[in-house]
Amino acid sequence: QVQLVESGGGLVQPGGSLRLSCAASGRIFSINNMGWYLQAPGKQRELVAEITSGGSTNYANSVKGRFTISRDNAKKTVYLQMNSLKPEDTAVYYCNANVRPRSWGDWSDYWGQGTQVTVSS
Repeated sequence: QVQLVESGGGLVQPGGSLRLSCAASGRIFSINNMGWYLQAPGKQRELVAEITSGGSTNYANSVKGRFTISRDNAKKTVYLQMNSLKPEDTAVYYCNANVRPRSWGDWSDYWGQGTQVTVSS
């Protein structure tokens, strides 16, 4: 079993900052891509940012220049630094990791439980 545990969400005023963390644990041989997705009420889950095991990154246009994704491979942890937050960033943020539990076999996607981010004055 693989678990992803997120932390760092909360309530912040517009223009403020938050840092999300997501730690992977359990049966893990290797982790490929890790990423953050958001889901606003009544909408589909969408990509915010993703990072490869080598450190290459990809961002949604709406967060470019404001959010930064990073990871610590030794700690099996991915971070999302969110600056200049806007009310439209309000959503549940989910961590995702593409994991191979053993040295053989398939890669599978795992999800965290989600953390609420609310941007409001």
